[in-house]
Amino acid sequence: MRIAVLGATGRVGRLVVEQTLQRGHEVVALVRRPEARPVSGQPTVEIRRADVTAPAAFPDLTDVDVVVSALGIGKGDGQGTLVAGARVLADVPVRTLWLGALGSGSSVGAGGGIYQWVMRAFVGEELAEKAAADSIALDGGATVFHAPDLWAGGVSARRRNVPLEDYAKPVLPPHASRATVAALMLDEAERPTRAAGILVPVGRV
Repeated sequence: MRIAVLGATGRVGRLVVEQTLQRGHEVVALVRRPEARPVSGQPTVEIRRADVTAPAAFPDLTDVDVVVSALGIGKGDGQGTLVAGARVLADVPVRTLWLGALGSGSSVGAGGGIYQWVMRAFVGEELAEKAAADSIALDGGATVFHAPDLWAGGVSARRRNVPLEDYAKPVLPPHASRATVAALMLDEAERPTRAAGILVPVGRV
């Protein structure tokens, strides 16, 4: 399988690249600055310059099987980066897996009261942009992952993707390791969930 990774130099994106290679697939790393290589010395990684805020210059992706977006809002990014990314990928005729956040848009309150308070306190204005980007991604046919608070750690052997409508509100604020979320996005790439819509990645080491 040939997998394009948007946001390949980010904390989740790097893990998606590493795990994709470990599973024996090819990677097309989509990055704004190709000089910041996510993986060096790997013949199965192709680097393509890709800036979602310059859609006219966005690379052709018709040669890949699936796009995994781990796009985030980094320091120095202005408002609109996520929405721009969602719009670009909505026009790409390739299956897309989009990383969103539990507690935004359709999943407001799904993580419980304490979790939602934390999201409003620390994510704040970004919640509205995340919700808008999710909506565009979904309308474009993407599968959206509403990940909980992301921590460091390994890949959970008990990981699973749960459709949002089947996700049971937890008692304690939920979290998952970045590596587990990366693995679950790749699980979905390899074995698509029928009519997935929004999935919540679940799993603790």
